[in-house]
Amino acid sequence: MRVEIIVVYVKRYLFGHEAHFVPPITGIHLAAITPSSYQVRVIHEQVEPINFDTSADLIALTFFSGFAPEAYRLAREFKKRGKRVVAGGPHATFAPDEVLEYCDCVVIGEAEAVWAELLTDAAHGRLRQRYVGKPLPLDGIPTPRYDLLPRRFFIQRVVQATRGCPFTCSFCTVPTLNPGFRTRPVSEVIKDVEYAQFRHWWQRKVVWFWDDNLTIKRHYIRTLLTAMVPLRKWWLTQASMDIADDGALLELMKRSGCIGIFFGIESFGVESLEDAHKPQNKVDKYRDKIRALHDQGICVMAGFIAGFDGDTPETIVAMAKQLYDTGVDVPFLSILTPYRGTAAYAKMAKEARILGGRGWEFYNGYNVSFRPKNMSPDQLLQAHRTLWREAFSLKYSFLRIVRSFFRLRFGAFLMCAFMNGFYCLKRLRGNEPMSFNESSTYAEFTNLTGTAN
Repeated sequence: MRVEIIVVYVKRYLFGHEAHFVPPITGIHLAAITPSSYQVRVIHEQVEPINFDTSADLIALTFFSGFAPEAYRLAREFKKRGKRVVAGGPHATFAPDEVLEYCDCVVIGEAEAVWAELLTDAAHGRLRQRYVGKPLPLDGIPTPRYDLLPRRFFIQRVVQATRGCPFTCSFCTVPTLNPGFRTRPVSEVIKDVEYAQFRHWWQRKVVWFWDDNLTIKRHYIRTLLTAMVPLRKWWLTQASMDIADDGALLELMKRSGCIGIFFGIESFGVESLEDAHKPQNKVDKYRDKIRALHDQGICVMAGFIAGFDGDTPETIVAMAKQLYDTGVDVPFLSILTPYRGTAAYAKMAKEARILGGRGWEFYNGYNVSFRPKNMSPDQLLQAHRTLWREAFSLKYSFLRIVRSFFRLRFGAFLMCAFMNGFYCLKRLRGNEPMSFNESSTYAEFTNLTGTAN
């Protein structure tokens, strides 16, 4: 039986976002746990065309809510051609009944526990509508099928060492999707890190840990990083800001090749941080914590979210200067999105603030799907776009690159310069995040799903 795994994608910028591609680990992980008796192929729609006339017997779609309209379009096209279609991922987990309107089968939760059974059932013509995956230990997970990635220059190696996060941020689905906090054996992670069958040197050099909070268990991360020291890799990941208080860990991160850490800072407003359920973030400590990483030459990437209950248009726009003054090297700017399965969704649904008539395409992190507390939906959208244009203006992008030249190690500087240059070029070309209420390109998607709540 031939299996085709499609990582669904909808462009989120006016001209697309295909040059810089960090592949999610889902597709190549599913391919790795697929028994060898099946032929498997992975397609990342962001960079590869979809062939509806494929010879595959089973189509597996993985997607999050913002890409659901496109997933449903693909499902309809494949089913017209007599293909069996399976869906999984965050959206399928939280909206299985909706997904089954378009697909033959839905996987709820993590797939490892049910994937082999699902394939066997499909091969014998007894595919069920629902398979519910249970969290399993991460021992024995094989190396992702990196060989199935497109052979392009801007393809990055992704590795997963842990799964889950102990924090319960109001906007995050991770605690529900990946309950608890689990670790893979260090020896198995190192095997993935050592994989070298990439075409370009930087693909062999850089390791992107696809983890929600890699450094939570100190003994584990110290063991992993100690094993990485002799490998001379450059690595980056996501972590919580408490690592800045652990000088010994920061030194080990430097020695093991860390070039970048992503912090979910989210906001400079105390009330907004309370709304985000992030009491661990202290605004008056941001500068010191970022400086601690800079002292080790590590680039600090940081996520900021606009639209919390403490936000106003003025405070959102003001973040452009604040994030520079605080020392952030690469900002990531999004709009609060109340995904199903989160505390934010539960709260807004209870308060009747979810906007009806807006399809899932509004749930992509760059559009507004709810009624903010201190402004209109359009004011939030415009404030975010103003923030985005200012933060990635030539002025701030240039200042961040110059500052990083003096603060960061070589690999960290290269990453900072590339990412700032990449987003600044978008800004200069007018290639900003797509606003769906102003676009006719994706109007058809709204008709596929109806309202989102």
